Amino acid sequence: MTILAFETSAKPVSVSLLRGGRVAASEFENAGLTHSVTLMPMAERVLAAAGLTPAAVDFFAVAAGPGSFTGLRIGVGTVKGLGWAAEKPCAAVSTLLAMAYLHPGFDGVVCPVMDARRGQVYAALFDTSGGAPERLEADGALGLGELFDLLERRSRPVLFVGDGATLAAAGAAERPLAVPFSVPEGEARFQHADGVALAAWAAVQTVQAGGTAADGVALTDAAALRPAYLRLAQAEREKLEREGKA
Repeated sequence: MTILAFETSAKPVSVSLLRGGRVAASEFENAGLTHSVTLMPMAERVLAAAGLTPAAVDFFAVAAGPGSFTGLRIGVGTVKGLGWAAEKPCAAVSTLLAMAYLHPGFDGVVCPVMDARRGQVYAALFDTSGGAPERLEADGALGLGELFDLLERRSRPVLFVGDGATLAAAGAAERPLAVPFSVPEGEARFQHADGVALAAWAAVQTVQAGGTAADGVALTDAAALRPAYLRLAQAEREKLEREGKA
C-alpha cells in the first residue's frame, strides 16, 4: 500500500510517501514560504523520486488539525482535490497524534504542543514507550498551567515536540515543572508528514484487520474530508464577542 501524506498545520511544510509501511521519499521545508506555492511542487518531487504518479497512490493523508486555519485549509483542500481526481480514499490525521508517531520508544510522556495564541496551546499527551503512540489525553486547547498540571500528575519525564515546544519548555522552566523535560533539536522538533503517513498506515492496517482506527484518524472519502480546528477562527470569535455570546 502507498500513502501520500501532507503536513501544512504550521510554518513548516512537508510531504511524505509511505510504501509498505516505510517512508520511501519525503521533503521538509521551514523557510516561511507560502504553502500554496510550495506544496504541490514538493509533492511532485516526492512522487517523482519514487517513480509514481498520483493515480498510483492508494491513500491520501493530511494533518487535519489542530493548527493554522490557513495552513489546514491548504492541506485539506489539496488532499481533497487529489483524492477526488484519483478516486482514492483519504485519511484525516490529528496533527498532534502524527507528531507522537515521530518519537517512538520515549520512556516518558510525549507532549506535542502548538502555539494557539490568546494564552493557549494545542496539546495532547501520548505514551510511545511501546512504539506506537498510546493516547493519554485528548487533543485540546488549554493554558500552559493546565497542561503542566496534567504532566505533573503523570510524574514521568516529558518530551515537548512541535512548533510550540520551545514555548512550552520556557514556561516549564519558569514554573518550574516538577518533572524532567526536554525538546528535540533541529527538524526533529517540528511536525512532519512522515508522522501523518505512519498514523494513516496504522489506521488502515487496523481497519483492514477488522478493528477500529485510533482516536485521531478518520478514514473517509474526499468529499467528506474536513479540517479539525478545535477552536473558532479569530473572525468568528470576534463576531460572537460583539454579539455577547463568547
